[in-house]
Amino acid sequence: MAVHAHPDDESSKGAATTAKYVAEGVDVLVVTCTGGERGSVLNPKMDRPDVWANIADIRRAEMDAARAILGVEQAWLGFVDSGLPEGDPLPPLPEGCFALQDVAEAAGPLVRLMREFRPHVVTTYDEDGGYPHPDHIMTHKISVAAFDAAGVPGRYPDLGEVWQPLKLYYDIGFSKGKILALHDALLAAGIESPYEEWIKRWEDRPDKGPRITTRVECAEYFPVRDDALRAHATQIDPDGFWFQLPMELQRAAWPTEDFQLVRSLVGSSLPESDLFAGVR
Repeated sequence: MAVHAHPDDESSKGAATTAKYVAEGVDVLVVTCTGGERGSVLNPKMDRPDVWANIADIRRAEMDAARAILGVEQAWLGFVDSGLPEGDPLPPLPEGCFALQDVAEAAGPLVRLMREFRPHVVTTYDEDGGYPHPDHIMTHKISVAAFDAAGVPGRYPDLGEVWQPLKLYYDIGFSKGKILALHDALLAAGIESPYEEWIKRWEDRPDKGPRITTRVECAEYFPVRDDALRAHATQIDPDGFWFQLPMELQRAAWPTEDFQLVRSLVGSSLPESDLFAGVR
C-alpha cells in the first residue's frame, strides 16, 4: 500500500518500485488522500480556462490513466486538497481542508482500507512530507496513525477485522548523493545540469541520505514511471527538465529508488534491497 497526498504523487515518488513489484505479481494499492482540487496547472499547454473550470474531474481522469499504466489498484480517501499557502505571513488554510482534520478521525478511512486490503508493507512520506506541503505532512501523520492502529483490537472497532501491516517505510525521493550523482553524470556527458541550484540550496538543509535503509533496484521501470507521470498532463510539462535527462544516464548514475524503514515487525538485516525483506 502506497499512501499519497494528491493524484500525481504516486507517479513521481516510488513509481518505478511500484511498477517493479506489480510486474513481479505483487498486489499494490495506491491510496490518494485528496483530489488535488487546489493544485496548480504546471504544464503551460494545459493552462487554459476550460482546464481550470474542470480541474477536479480532469485530475481524476489523469489518475485513472496513471493507475492503468502502473498496473495498480487505487482508492480515494475523499479529503479536500489544502492547497500550498504562499506569502509572508502565510494565509490560513481553507476551512474543511485535509490538513485541518483531526488526525485520529482522518486516519479512520485509512485504517478501514488497511483492514480491507491487508497490506504487508506500507509506504508513505516522512515527518516533513518529503517537502513541507500541508497535505503531505498530514498524509504522514495519518499513515503512521493508521499503521499503528489497524492491528489493534478495540481501536476503530467499527472499521473491519483487525490487520497489522508488517513494515512501514518513508519514501526518500531525493538525497544529496543522488542529486550529485546525476549532476556529475550529466556534466561528464557534456550536458548542462539542472541541479546546480539544488546543490547550492543543500548547504542550508539536512541531507536525508543517511536515513536510507533500503535501495530497490528498479531502473528497468523508469520508463513506466515517466509514462505514468506524463499521464498527469496538468501537473507535468513533458518538455520540462524532468524528462531531459537521458534514460541510460539515469539508470547508470542512480538505478534505485530509496526508502527508510521506520517500523518493522519482522526480522531483516540492514541495509535492504527489497521492501519485502523478512516478509517473503
